[in-house]
Parts: sequence; C-alpha cells; structure tokens
Amino acid sequence: MTTLDLEFVRAQFPAFSEPTLRDHAFFENAGGTYACRYVIWRLHRFYRERKVQPYWAFQASALGGSEMDEARRRLSRILGVEAEEVAFGPSTSANTYVLAQAFRQFLKPGDTIVVTDQDHEANSGPWRRLADAEIAVREWRMDPETGHLDPADLEALLDGNVRLVCFPHCSNIVGEINPVARIVAMARRAGAFSCVDGVSYAPHGLPDVGRLGADIYLFSAYKTYGPHQGVMVVRRGLAQRLPNQGHHFNAGVLHKRFTPAGPDHAQIAAAAGIADYVDALYARHNKAGRDANARAAVVHEQMRAHEVALMEPLLDYLETRRNRVRLLGPRRAADRAPTFSLVHERPGAELAAELAGLGIMTGGGSFYADRAVGAQGVDPAHGVLRLSFVHYTAPQDIDRLIAALDRVL
Repeated sequence: MTTLDLEFVRAQFPAFSEPTLRDHAFFENAGGTYACRYVIWRLHRFYRERKVQPYWAFQASALGGSEMDEARRRLSRILGVEAEEVAFGPSTSANTYVLAQAFRQFLKPGDTIVVTDQDHEANSGPWRRLADAEIAVREWRMDPETGHLDPADLEALLDGNVRLVCFPHCSNIVGEINPVARIVAMARRAGAFSCVDGVSYAPHGLPDVGRLGADIYLFSAYKTYGPHQGVMVVRRGLAQRLPNQGHHFNAGVLHKRFTPAGPDHAQIAAAAGIADYVDALYARHNKAGRDANARAAVVHEQMRAHEVALMEPLLDYLETRRNRVRLLGPRRAADRAPTFSLVHERPGAELAAELAGLGIMTGGGSFYADRAVGAQGVDPAHGVLRLSFVHYTAPQDIDRLIAALDRVL
C-alpha cells in the first residue's frame, strides 16, 4: 500500500501554516479536527457569492442549492447509500434527539431498546429518556477492566421485544473498534433496527455504511475535516416508517423528515469539501479509474495504515509507564483507533494544562462520556487525559508528545 505523502496531506490544512499554531502539536482531534482547505474555500465562496435563500431560479440561489445537493450526493456515494438517505443537522447530539422523538412515536409501551455504557452521551441519553414513555431500556455493558463490548453479552439481551440497538462504532474514551457488521446482523436477526454512533470512527476513514448494513449511522462533519454539522444516514426502509419530524409539507422528502429546523445552507454546501479532500488524497497516491466509494475505501486504508504506524511507539511508551498510568481500552494498535484515554493520580484536566505549556494541545475530563468513564472505575470528576490524532499527525509530533508525557507523568 502506498505510504501517505505527509507533506502533501498537511499542505491541505491551512492550520499547519498558521503562525499561532506552528509551534504546537495537536492531540485533541477527537473533539474536532482541523478543517481542510477545500471546505474552507467552499464555505468562503458560499458566504461571498451564494448567501441567499437557495433553490430559486436566480443564479446565486440556484448555485447555492446545487452546491447543497452536491454535498449530499457526493457524501452518499462515499458512504455507499442513496443521496436521499443522507441528512444534515446542527450536531450529532441534536440529530439523535430528533430521531429519538420519532422512535417515541413509533414504538409502543413494552417495546425495548438496547443502549451501551461505552457510548458518548449523544447516542445514549436521548434513547434512555424513552423510558419516560414506558419503553424498556436495557444496557449492554462493557467489561469494567478492558472496556470491551462483548457481542455474546448482547445476544443475551436480544429477544422479541427489542426494536432498536444503539452502540458506537468506536468509543470516544475506550478507543476500541467494534465489529459493526456483526452487531448489526445480530440485531436484524432479532427483528431490531440498529443505530451506530460513528463520531469517533469516521475521522479515521469514512465508512461504507451500505456494506456495514446499519439502519442509522451518525457522525460529525467537524470531526471529519469539515464544517460544524452532524451527518445522519437513515436508510430508506426505516426512514419511511418513522413519523415525520419536519414540517408537514416536507414529509415526502426523505432527507427532510428528520430536520425540523431550517438547515445551515452554507455549511451543508461546504461539506462537499470533505469529498474534495478524499478525492485529492486518492489522486495523489493512486491510479485513476475507480468510483467514489472505491476511492474512499482505498483512502480509508491508507489513513488507517499511517495511524497504526504512529500508534505503535506511543503504545510501547505507555507500556513502560504501566505502574504510573492506566490506558483504557485495547493495548494493540490493530484493535483500536488513535484515541487514548489515560488515567493518572492527577486529574486529566490538570495534566492537559501542563502539557499545553509544553506545546501539546489536548484535553482532560470525561468528554461527554461519564457513563463510560465511571463504568471503568474512574471518577468522571477526576477524568482522563485524552490524546487523539488522525492521519495528518506526523511522527515528530508523536516524538514530541512522548517527551512531554515523560515530563508530566
């Protein structure tokens, strides 16, 4: 597999040429990645040339609408789904809340949903609140020592009453990559739909949602090099059955059924820049001739290979510090995404503040995942130090991080 041209990759992100950021190494990517230049350019163009109500006949309006359609169409091809199955909203938390209200109307008392204690609150809290409507909530619990979600434990929870299984592709605390296709298939055999939180996975390569088979797949554009929007895939078979949550006159438009508020036109249009970036990476490293879905799959694997190589020295370093710091989640790079949560005798936020003085940009706390932190025996108020990176991270950034950790740990 072709090695990523890191100089080319970093040149696609204006942040790396920004003087105020030049002497820092960025390790808070799980909270939001840098935006690529294609997204920034498209957003700037929209505000400069198209900032009018879209879809009217006059040119600025028609062009604005066509750019919004382009974003939905091109992302859908990468994700392996229909364009009408892709919708945008202000955040993944807001998107999940709207979907939960649709399920509140769709389900009946006594129906059951399954949630996990490994999730970010966005894919946990809104579903748990359905208990107020007499919908039963079962918790699929992870191993408190390893953070692992065992599919065998889910099997024991599935019966004829379960209508929905909600789980993360990858936890924003544990970092383990869950076997989505296997879990989705288990849910389907039990007669249940699936809702997958991909927020912490998608930054490491946009997934082929069609191949995974999820009924709902959620991720955040601002964590995949784009604008601050939530992206929501709801497959047609489910979307047409759930009650409309949008304006009554939009009920017949699939991608508008779960967006009750007016969308952010400029940010939707700018999201096409994510597809631009994927295509640019593919063109730089590979021969032409594949469709968008296949190109994205190749780029996904190239991103993954680079990230795995970067994880190895950090994991080796953390292994030497096992008596001082606890790493949550897997200890093998092959099993995880590059999101590392470290538990130390000092609070996570305190360590992050000290690292900031050494040019390491990261954070500490519970990261909207109090349940996941607490289930592993860590006080959410104490929190973890979270170190997260993506494919634009350089080996010298890892070296600098390890040197800084040596000082603060």
